[in-house]
Amino acid sequence: MSEPLSREELEALHCWEADDQVPGRPQMTEFRRRLRYHQAQWREANGHPVGSQPIVPGRGKPARPVGSRLPLAYAKETGANFLTAGALEAAMARTSIVEPHQSFDHQRVWADLLWSPALAFNLFGDLARDLALADRAVHTWWSDAPGTVCDVLFAHSPGRFDWSYLGSLRAFDAAFFLNLDDGTHGIVGVDVNYHERTKPATAKPIGRPRQREVAERSGAFTQGAVDAVDKTDLLVTSLEHLLLLSMLQHASGRWSWGRYVVVYPAGSSDFADACTRYADLLTDRLTFSSVTIEELLDAGTIPAKTATALRERYIVG
Repeated sequence: MSEPLSREELEALHCWEADDQVPGRPQMTEFRRRLRYHQAQWREANGHPVGSQPIVPGRGKPARPVGSRLPLAYAKETGANFLTAGALEAAMARTSIVEPHQSFDHQRVWADLLWSPALAFNLFGDLARDLALADRAVHTWWSDAPGTVCDVLFAHSPGRFDWSYLGSLRAFDAAFFLNLDDGTHGIVGVDVNYHERTKPATAKPIGRPRQREVAERSGAFTQGAVDAVDKTDLLVTSLEHLLLLSMLQHASGRWSWGRYVVVYPAGSSDFADACTRYADLLTDRLTFSSVTIEELLDAGTIPAKTATALRERYIVG
């Protein structure tokens, strides 16, 4: 990566944000600042107007420009946060439905250029439109995946607050469903990250018994691993992995194969480190993996024009 961006450079594009600082991790601080700056450059290069904080300013209330955002009305009218017709189509389809108990930030998915759920639509929207293409992509990225891709969903949970799964609000940014030869289904549940940093989280006590039960039945964890991640930066990864494992254990018998995948940019030292440490807690890694955005693009499965647009939009350094 080139020389650190100065405050003056960042302020010139409305990108000086206190939230980008990661205490004690200067590499992540610089990476987050550079991602924001890159998105502002992309916005300006494409002639899009600058957005604000808050995204929708209240009448007579203070607001300030944010270079990595679009005005919400403009974003909804143009679909400018989405790089292809497939991505926009997938975003429109998802925002037109409501899964039970979902928490979905409609403003950020349209107007925040750094928002990872929007990146998920851009990465996989073309695949949702063409299931044959999705099938080739899934079997290129995860060659041991069985069956044939039959659906691609976004911001999806099999059941929020449903104790037959995990009883939580966790969801996958994207999910590839596969038809298997025996009539059951497989799933690749994907967590997409971009500008995020890892930080400690605390588990809700009400969910711990169920989480321990799913972990023990899976046989995938070292002893005490589920409790060890509480109050650490690995908790969210653990909860989303356990959500997938709860699907494989569901009484319906619907799912017989699954994998939880964390996707992140190569420059994110936080997620590279977290995924390595999380994998070390597993005795069986068949249901967990991680991959960089660059590796997904380099595999050659996403249409070339889309891959080029994704690299220009999201990859720095």
